[in-house]
Amino acid sequence: MLKAEGEIPGMQENESGNIQDLEKWKEKTAKAENQKAKLLLAKLTADEERRKWELELKRLKDVEDKLAKERKLDWENYQKNLSIINEQKNELRREIQFLKDKITAKKAKCEELAQRFRLKRFIPETKVKFTHLEKVKNEEMHTNICCFFDVSTNISFKLNKGEALITFEEENVTQELLQKSHHVVNLENAKTAVRVRPVELESGLSFWLNVKISRKKINVSDIPNLPIPDEWVKDKLELNFCKTKPGGGDVQDVLYDRQSQMAIITFVQPGVANNIVKWAEYPFRASDEIYVVMVSPIVEKYLERFEMFSGISKRTLLLTDIQDKAEDEESMQDMIAIHFQKPSNGGGEVEYIRYVSKGTNVAYFEMDTESGI
Repeated sequence: MLKAEGEIPGMQENESGNIQDLEKWKEKTAKAENQKAKLLLAKLTADEERRKWELELKRLKDVEDKLAKERKLDWENYQKNLSIINEQKNELRREIQFLKDKITAKKAKCEELAQRFRLKRFIPETKVKFTHLEKVKNEEMHTNICCFFDVSTNISFKLNKGEALITFEEENVTQELLQKSHHVVNLENAKTAVRVRPVELESGLSFWLNVKISRKKINVSDIPNLPIPDEWVKDKLELNFCKTKPGGGDVQDVLYDRQSQMAIITFVQPGVANNIVKWAEYPFRASDEIYVVMVSPIVEKYLERFEMFSGISKRTLLLTDIQDKAEDEESMQDMIAIHFQKPSNGGGEVEYIRYVSKGTNVAYFEMDTESGI
């Protein structure tokens, strides 16, 4: 191959090498630029991720600060509520102590009154008897059946072993025997010393009990809870009890209470209530249904002349310190009675005697309107 004129040998080879180097550098530059772009993209991504985590960190810090504030506020409220509760607790303790002191004072006062008046028993039941009947001239003028009871308590007296109660017919016998407190009673084969004492009784109660039973009004209970207004229920009650066939009559007034399911019915004429209450259970028709309601009389009770009295036994004496030397209780009782019946011993006619040889008995005294207890 012929070389061109003026061409330097080797220069062509250098240019060819430079081109190759240039291509290599271009290739390296492109790779570097590509690597740089990737690094920039990674940096942008990292920056974005960093900003994201910074925002999340800020959010978490805000949440933590908020929770810290809430915890602080809750703790302050807890301390405040605890202080209020402790104050209320102390106040309740003071109030409880005050009530306890008040109850203690009341108990002490009650015990003082009980000791003073010696009210230590319940009022016993008292038998009553029918006295008379009066004819009513005008039925309409008497709207109530009135009852009156004069009640007085029996007074109890404890009789212990070796003691006896003896009652004489005359009061002067007890006074004479009390002048000589010690007596010697002759038994079959021995003698026994007996001490004579007055009977010291506790206080008793007496009162008048007045009872009025209405002849115009009745109580009605167990009234069904109907889904209608109260006024309609009152109308149905009036219609039901105005029927004369089951013993009803014209109704003057109806007082109805839904909550208690009760009513008070007032009739125009006296005596209608008596006819109704004798049934105890009464049919009540409402809403095509027949119910059973309870009927009862209206009773008013009140006390009058509630009084306390001091019991004094004028004809009864207490015999104590009796040494039982007889074979049986009845024989001992008879020998004591014989001794105190003799005028030479200062005694008199014995109305009643009761001797206790063992254990404890309770004797009862009642008010004697003629001569005392």
